[in-house]
Amino acid sequence: EVITVNNMKSNKLLFIMHYPPPVHGAAMVGQYIKESKLLNESFNCKFINLSTSRTVDEIGATGIRKWVRYLAIFKSMLISLIQFRPVLIYFTLTASGIGFYKDALLILLAKLWGKKIIVHFHNKGVQQRHDHSFDNLLYRLVFKNTKVILLAPQLYDDIKKYVPENNVHYCSNGVPEINYTPKLSVKKAKIHLLFLSNLIASKGFLILLEACKILKDKGLNFKCSYVGGAGDVSVKDFEAIIAKKQMNDTVCYLGKKYGADKYEIYADADIFVLPTFYENECFPLVLLEAMQFSLPLVSTKEGGIPDIIEEGVNGLMVSPRNPVHLAKKLASLIEDAELRALMGKNAYTKYKRSYTLELFERRFLSILNKEIA
Repeated sequence: EVITVNNMKSNKLLFIMHYPPPVHGAAMVGQYIKESKLLNESFNCKFINLSTSRTVDEIGATGIRKWVRYLAIFKSMLISLIQFRPVLIYFTLTASGIGFYKDALLILLAKLWGKKIIVHFHNKGVQQRHDHSFDNLLYRLVFKNTKVILLAPQLYDDIKKYVPENNVHYCSNGVPEINYTPKLSVKKAKIHLLFLSNLIASKGFLILLEACKILKDKGLNFKCSYVGGAGDVSVKDFEAIIAKKQMNDTVCYLGKKYGADKYEIYADADIFVLPTFYENECFPLVLLEAMQFSLPLVSTKEGGIPDIIEEGVNGLMVSPRNPVHLAKKLASLIEDAELRALMGKNAYTKYKRSYTLELFERRFLSILNKEIA
């Protein structure tokens, strides 16, 4: 899919990025960029969807259809270089693996045309592959004279071998303000914990289940809701694990939720929990969404999360893969209503100060203007 937005602005920008389908963090940011009135009024924009997957299940898989889509992307980019002639190419780069090899070929094509390139990372993993000779060569070629946008300063280590920090811009993500009026609240007997992500083991959902078991055995009064689709653990297997641990009266799997249904669960929750140990974690958008509902956050120090959570201010940090530590931190919030309220208030304040979509668009526009100046 190629979309061109024509206006009277002379600066032509080519955006090669992910946007839905399928829906994931980088794709959602891509959609925000594509639909941004501010950006489209500032530049003459052309958009090419970099995704070769159409569903979440296709991500990471291979097949003829995906290669056909990739060839279509290559063709669209080549035509754009010849006919559209952008002054700057914006690219969302996959950090490693097959995705990186495919992306690198497109970037090298742009470099052959002498085009200025800015790469936006929504993932990491360069350090995992830079000792491999072929990958190392490609990284050197891709990053030579290339500017990079990172989501947080904590992510710089991943690319520091190839990119001097003066070639790096920092631009934290933002999400649209949710238009939702919560139902009239009633006094709840149980404190409500919420996990919202797909059932991917590295997101820590089983670690949370272990922590819930510890909390239940200690007699704490709470419930825990899981929202999201199947990942590397099936729904059937997860529900069997819940039953085996005799947690059916405390833990509830609610499946996928969208729109008002999802907002209702956020609004009913008291604490948001994401005990991720995903090695390529960067800047989870669900944390920003939870902050809009004044929820204290409990997560780990993976990726750029320490940029979002200020320990003891708007949330708590826990050790990854450590259900005992997670249970201890959750217990401190479950048992202290004033602390929950204060951290939740601070979370909302920080969202409004740093993570609205309008603020992201302004930061992003400023970076692009600097690069084409």
